Amino acid sequence: MGRNKFSQHEIDIIGMLLRRKNAGTRFQQKQIRHQLRVNFEFNISDFNVQGKAFGEEELHDAISRGAIQILDDATIAAMKEKRARDKARDEAMKEQEAIDNGATDWKQALKEWEEYEKN
Repeated sequence: MGRNKFSQHEIDIIGMLLRRKNAGTRFQQKQIRHQLRVNFEFNISDFNVQGKAFGEEELHDAISRGAIQILDDATIAAMKEKRARDKARDEAMKEQEAIDNGATDWKQALKEWEEYEKN
């Protein structure tokens, strides 16, 4: 599940990408779907009707029915910052748990290797 809250600027870009997707080749469509997922955390499957193409019109339908919310830029920026902090915290916890369970601490190993290379 991706995001369902976007700024108006993001919605404008997503709409433009959806227009390009529907007009593009299969390969271009794949690239645009990837761009939507990575850059905007926008998953078409979160909002579309199964088996039906998803374009700009369907995007506006999703906004109208409340599946997608449009918020101001400052709120979206704060939301992205919080998500980044949470992701970094979760990664650090996951890394520490792996080390506690016997995995190699690659950061420590890298430091030791760099010290070895200096000497």
